[in-house]
Amino acid sequence: MAKTTAGKHNRVRLLIADIDGTLVTKEKLLTPRSVEAVRKLDQAGVLFGVTTGRPPIGTKMLIDHLAGLKFIAGFNGGVVVRRDFSVFKVNLLPAAAAEEVVKMIQEHGLDVWLYTEKDWFVRDPKAYRVDREEKTVQFPPKVIPSFDGLYDRVTKLVGISQDYDAVARCEKDVQTRLGASVSAARSQPFYLDVTHPRANKGEVVVMASEFGGIPVEEIATIGDMQNDVTMFEKSGVSIAMGNASPEVQKAATYVTSSNAEDGFAKAVDEFILPRSGATAA
Repeated sequence: MAKTTAGKHNRVRLLIADIDGTLVTKEKLLTPRSVEAVRKLDQAGVLFGVTTGRPPIGTKMLIDHLAGLKFIAGFNGGVVVRRDFSVFKVNLLPAAAAEEVVKMIQEHGLDVWLYTEKDWFVRDPKAYRVDREEKTVQFPPKVIPSFDGLYDRVTKLVGISQDYDAVARCEKDVQTRLGASVSAARSQPFYLDVTHPRANKGEVVVMASEFGGIPVEEIATIGDMQNDVTMFEKSGVSIAMGNASPEVQKAATYVTSSNAEDGFAKAVDEFILPRSGATAA
């Protein structure tokens, strides 16, 4: 259903999709309808890319099934790669900021994960959600006693806890104390993602525009979490999933069904393909 009139007449030549909670099911699987939707986009000449808090290599299972997938903005834009994983853009956290964020996350009682361009580092392989993340990205973390020596290579830091309120407090604290020097946002109630200030989903729209040579007004975005709102604000058309919060839904041009009901595929059919041709301009 339409939420606003903004973007109502925009032509769409590029679609950016969030992955978890949007493109895949709760079980992290692509449905046949989603695979078919991406094929339809490719046939219609609509570029398709994904943005995620995952590392790029953690999306390889999508590459294997989606021939129309052209780019991956991993770490919420910390690293943007082409489908062959060649690098298009990299945004590393400043080393001093990365070290300060790790201290702050620990002060709030959260576990910390550190990602570089290629590797995922943890200090405790049995900590909360490490096993789930390994299944999701389909590669194991490297276990180290300390992050010393890695701060000049950080693409993303993650604070993790079963205490959702603690994660929310940590998010506000990092935003308040470090301001514009980092981008800090919860990608899930239990995950706080901290990246370079240009590594956020709003900037992914700008980088996608550069990648495809397409104005942001002709880019559509689809997602389900609060950190997707920044890309909604930058794109010509935005779509919230049915499983998104009321706040996220209110920020979008349209709302589709949930990821358990093939909401991504329905959005492609209802809101993207009708705007993909010259008549949609």
